[in-house]
Amino acid sequence: MTNNSTPDQNLGQLLQSKVDLVDYFYNDTKAPHVKARAGLTPVPFENLNWVVEQNAWRQAAVMFDQSHHMPELFVRGRDALRLLRNLGVNSFAKFKPGVAKQFIVCNHEGYVIGESLVYCHSEEEFEMVSGMPCLNWVEFNARTGGYDVELLRDNHTAANPSGRRVKFRFGMDGPNAAKIFANLVEGDVPEIKFFHTAKVRIAGRDVMALRHGMAGHQGVELSGDYEDGPAIREAMHRVGKEFGLVEGGTLAYFSTVAESGWMASPFPAVYTDPGLKAYRDWLPSSSWEANAQLGGSFYSENIYDYYMTPWDLGVDGRIRFDHDFIGREALEAKAQKPERARRTLIWNPDDVDSIMRSLLEPGTPCKMLRMPTAAYAFQQYDAVRSTDGKLAARSNFVGYSSNERKMLSLASVDLEHAEPGTELVLTWGEPNGGSRKPHVEPHRQCEVRVTVAPAPYADTVRQIKHNVVNSDVIAAA
Repeated sequence: MTNNSTPDQNLGQLLQSKVDLVDYFYNDTKAPHVKARAGLTPVPFENLNWVVEQNAWRQAAVMFDQSHHMPELFVRGRDALRLLRNLGVNSFAKFKPGVAKQFIVCNHEGYVIGESLVYCHSEEEFEMVSGMPCLNWVEFNARTGGYDVELLRDNHTAANPSGRRVKFRFGMDGPNAAKIFANLVEGDVPEIKFFHTAKVRIAGRDVMALRHGMAGHQGVELSGDYEDGPAIREAMHRVGKEFGLVEGGTLAYFSTVAESGWMASPFPAVYTDPGLKAYRDWLPSSSWEANAQLGGSFYSENIYDYYMTPWDLGVDGRIRFDHDFIGREALEAKAQKPERARRTLIWNPDDVDSIMRSLLEPGTPCKMLRMPTAAYAFQQYDAVRSTDGKLAARSNFVGYSSNERKMLSLASVDLEHAEPGTELVLTWGEPNGGSRKPHVEPHRQCEVRVTVAPAPYADTVRQIKHNVVNSDVIAAA
């Protein structure tokens, strides 16, 4: 299954060759990310088993090796901050060394191209982690916009010909994470605000510590020279043994969003905006954007129906109209009347049981529910309707939380149906027995009753986000 492109084609030429863009992305592309394609990272699916690994972030502590699946872009120079300010919806008024933020970029029409984590190391030096569409957009503007910057690109392991990364990256969270961190650090243990950083020494090596967590505890993300990774991992296991530290695999890692509410990797809104023609001509036909993959029960002939706004993703709180940036005018208009909001959907256990039971009965079964992540396309879109049949939401990630003992979806819900407690109906499985994607087995569609709930769903995560929103840190995050 290839995109049938020639090596010297660009994305614009590839798109022009397709009669139906939705059909192409729905049926014929390869997912570019490890969470939808096995074998793209050396990190195992499980180190123990995914249930124990999920429970660890609620009961003790978990660490994840994030060194391989996330690309990075290092931006340095006197115009580096100006570049980010001109592209990002975020405020940069209080962005300074020792601070990180979730960086969001939109097209001219106010739809999200992508997002990334950005570290500020100095007034002219920034490190961008993850979010390939975001990194590509920043690199394009840096190279074509007359900015005085230097770039270093360090792609994820699967697309990295060097065979090594610039940095290792280990995430750690759970109620015991702060104790482990305190025992790891040599010398005084710094107090680090949420989404702030500090330089520390661990196992005789220099390490950057970012106060960051997906489970609502005193989580920390550690990074440093790639060669130092094995020594830091050994130290984490040695110290963490006393505190119940478990190393998680990719299955547990990508299931964290069910509880944290992070709607990661939206379908990049780069395919239709007239103002992005030069960008499409710059991107190669082998790019991440050319291999984006749609799937799920929601199918529309209009590719705009797959684009997301910051409100859809629940990151509208990051928007600040204190500077000019691409998409500002469109976002100002959308802010006057938002249409949707991010919510969690709780699946009815009887309907989940019916899906599972169909695998043991004669005839065509329902689409299989894989555990703990059941989403089977890199960009999943399942149709969710009101009880009277009106389209009410688009469900994206779906997975199981052993901590909550529930099957959960993250969804963009029309505001009229977004009140917690609202009953809706989700269609599980693709139309017409499934798409041409080779990993999608023949199946029939099933209806699942769902209940609208807050996002994030986990109480611990909501509490930390509430504390952050009511502090000065939000201006930097």
